[in-house]
Amino acid sequence: MAALALSTALAGCVTSVLDPNVKASQPIPAQLVSQMMARQMKPSDPILVRIFKEESELEIWKRTASGRYALLKAYPMCRWSGQLGPKKRNGDRQAPEGFYQVTAKMLNPASQYYLSFDIGFPNKLENALGYTGESLMVHGACSSSGCYAMTDDGVSEIYAVVREALRGGQTSFQVQAFPFRMTPQNMARHRDDPNMKFWKNLKEGYDILEVKRRPPVVSACGGHYVFDAQFANGEPENPLAACPPMTNAPDPELVAKRDADTRAMEAAANGTLISAHAYSDGGMHPSFRTMLEKNGAKELAKKTSRTRVPISRPDAVLLADQADQQN
Repeated sequence: MAALALSTALAGCVTSVLDPNVKASQPIPAQLVSQMMARQMKPSDPILVRIFKEESELEIWKRTASGRYALLKAYPMCRWSGQLGPKKRNGDRQAPEGFYQVTAKMLNPASQYYLSFDIGFPNKLENALGYTGESLMVHGACSSSGCYAMTDDGVSEIYAVVREALRGGQTSFQVQAFPFRMTPQNMARHRDDPNMKFWKNLKEGYDILEVKRRPPVVSACGGHYVFDAQFANGEPENPLAACPPMTNAPDPELVAKRDADTRAMEAAANGTLISAHAYSDGGMHPSFRTMLEKNGAKELAKKTSRTRVPISRPDAVLLADQADQQN
């Protein structure tokens, strides 16, 4: 029975913990509320979340009084597993990449990893493509099996910000998960990666926040994402069918950015080495890597987790993660 419980925890990143109501009801730290007010934001204002694997960072963006979104805070990520590229099947240890919507029902105050929320993998497009997996989370601690681990302190603050936005009337918030910051330089560095066609599609949505300072409207047809499209006959039902006619013209600002980035990517490619595609398993933010190298896995686990659950000790899982990287 104990072995079954352990395998379930590692596969899905969720089970139960003690006293979930206390953890899930913690207020947003006063310092962060002050930062919101200084940027013309309220705790109840809508949010969106961006995740970057290569940089091992999670960003929270929040709508301001102007109606445009601005970066509230970036959080270092303690651990993600797998490689750069999308998650396709259950058990591949891949952390997802794509566009997701998170509702209040997807928040888990009884997570084994302190607190968590399900990012919504597989989405409608991924379902149509036959991708499999479940319970892919942003959670606490510093271990991952397809999830994004933020430490207990990090996820506690993130959870509070998310909770207050949903209580404020936002029915769901968007999570954008990327392999890296989609700059021309990074695109040039990874230009020979087999995932590049997919990443160029993700970049279309990435650019909308960069230019328009709002979340993109996400649709799917033709086997890929389509952003800010208005369709003559309503939203496409089949993500794999050819895209129906669109009634809106391309946005001039986005076209200009795309063209400028294409030129910059071509220029950067001339002097940029192509990134190797033989990845190690996942990664962590440099701040946690330094802590790991200085103090060891057990001390890192103590510093990043407030709880101890006998079924799956975070330090034991972290040691296993290290072994995976070496083999």
